[in-house]
Amino acid sequence: MVPGRSATDSAAGFSPDFALGGEPPVRRLGYGTAQLTGPGYWGPRWDARDAVAVLRRAVERGVTLVDTADNYGPAIAEELVAEALHPYTEGLLVATKGGVVRTSDRAWHVAGRPERLRAMCEASLRRLRLDTIGLYQLHRLDPAVPMAEQLGALDELRAEGKIRHIGLDTVTAEQLSEALELTDIASVQNRFNLLDRDSEPLLKLCEERGIAFLPWFPLGNGSLIADPECARIAAAHGAAPGQIALAWLLHRSPVLCPTPGTGSLAHLEENLDAGAVRLTVEDMAALG
Repeated sequence: MVPGRSATDSAAGFSPDFALGGEPPVRRLGYGTAQLTGPGYWGPRWDARDAVAVLRRAVERGVTLVDTADNYGPAIAEELVAEALHPYTEGLLVATKGGVVRTSDRAWHVAGRPERLRAMCEASLRRLRLDTIGLYQLHRLDPAVPMAEQLGALDELRAEGKIRHIGLDTVTAEQLSEALELTDIASVQNRFNLLDRDSEPLLKLCEERGIAFLPWFPLGNGSLIADPECARIAAAHGAAPGQIALAWLLHRSPVLCPTPGTGSLAHLEENLDAGAVRLTVEDMAALG
C-alpha cells in the first residue's frame, strides 16, 4: 500500500520520483506534448525546430516521463517526440495513448474495438521508433465494447512485447476497480488540480494500489495562474502562481505525476522549477 501524503508530511518534503509499474522510478514532474500541436490539438502549432528544442531541454532538465498521444495532431506530437529524442536515453519513459480517432479539431471518436487498438498501437510504435512502448494508455473506454475486450487487446500487445505497462484515461474509481480485476494497471489520467478535485476517490484508490495518477490540466488550463490564493503563496515563496499549483500536486500525494505541457522554453523552465518549491503546513492548509 502506498499511503497518502498529509499536509504535515508535505511540509517535510516529498519524493521527486515514482516507481511507475514497479519499474525503476521516473521523475514525478514530467512533460506533456499536447501543446506542441494547434488549437484543439489539431495540426501544427509551433515551428518543428522550436518543439524539438523544448523536448530536448525537458530531458536535459531531468524529465524522464514524456506523455503524448496518437491523436495529438493527429500523429504530429508522436513524430516530434521521435525527431527530438530518438535514440532515447536510458531511463526515459515515453507514454502514449490510443483509442480515440480525430476527424477535425472538434471531433473525437472513441474506437475501442480490439483490432483498432492493435492498429493504433502499432502505428504509434512506428512513429515513435520504438520496439516497446513503455506506457500505453487507453485514451477513453469505449462504451460500445466490453472492457474485457479492450483490456484483453492491450494484454495481448503486452504479451507480445509491444507495450510494457497499461494505463487508463478518464475513468472512475469503480471503473479502475473493475479493470484491476482483469489486468494490471500502472497509471490513470484524469483531470485533477487545485480547483477541480472531483477525482479524489480515484486518487485514493491509486494511493492504495500504488498506481500512478497523471493529472491532466494540472494548471487548470491556465485558470490557476490567476487564483488569488496561489498568487499570495507564490509571492511568499518568490515563485510564480503556476509553480505553486504544480508544487501542490507534488505535495498532495506521492502518486501524482503531473506532466504540464508548453511550447515555450521559458515556460518549460518555470514549470520544471516548481519541483524545487517546498510548501509548508500552513501553505497546504490554505490551499485546502
